[in-house]
Amino acid sequence: MNERKIEELVETIYTERERGRDDASSILANTWDQHAPDQSPDDFRELAQLGLVTIDGERIVLTKEGETQAAAVVRRHRLAERLFSDLLELEEGQAENHACEFEHILSAAATDSVCTLLGHPPSCPHGKPIPAGPCCGVFQSTVRSLVTRLTHMDVGATGRIVLIAPRFHDRMDRLSALGVTPGAEIRLHQRAPAYVIEVGETTIAIDTEIAGEIYVRRHEPAAAADSKRLA
Repeated sequence: MNERKIEELVETIYTERERGRDDASSILANTWDQHAPDQSPDDFRELAQLGLVTIDGERIVLTKEGETQAAAVVRRHRLAERLFSDLLELEEGQAENHACEFEHILSAAATDSVCTLLGHPPSCPHGKPIPAGPCCGVFQSTVRSLVTRLTHMDVGATGRIVLIAPRFHDRMDRLSALGVTPGAEIRLHQRAPAYVIEVGETTIAIDTEIAGEIYVRRHEPAAAADSKRLA
């Protein structure tokens, strides 16, 4: 079995499990023929010999090694979907087709670069979670220590939006239409019952969940900035 077919099968085992299905027949029925031609139950026995799955009657279960490999393929696919949808603005069918190819050719370094370019998105355009990679850990420990979520800002604080990581793609479209985009200067006016922010000449109310997806580099108070210069 070639590497592409192996990757396609373990990916499908992973994605079918997300749907609550782990039986061999469902996995085979949903495996993409173009990357895994002539799939059959014999393929699972070969995956088991490779240490990627265990077979329990009709149930196909990923091993630890299989889980790692499957998550990597899923991560590449869902990041590629984001790349083609968000940056290149391809329609859904085109984005999906290209993502199916890219999931098999992106190197680990290229995958991390795409993830970083996109701001380490937590989910694909369909709202499915993107498995985190090593670069996401660096992001958590460095970038996020320099900025804060909008939900952690004090009323009256100002700052510049540096990242928006929406759980659902259409949220980014709605926020962009209101001028809430990376680089925009904002001021927080209110925290409850909704977050009210000023962006340019516009005042906008957003709910807590969306506010938690907006990351802001806060401006230092003038007094604090002056004291640093004097020091």
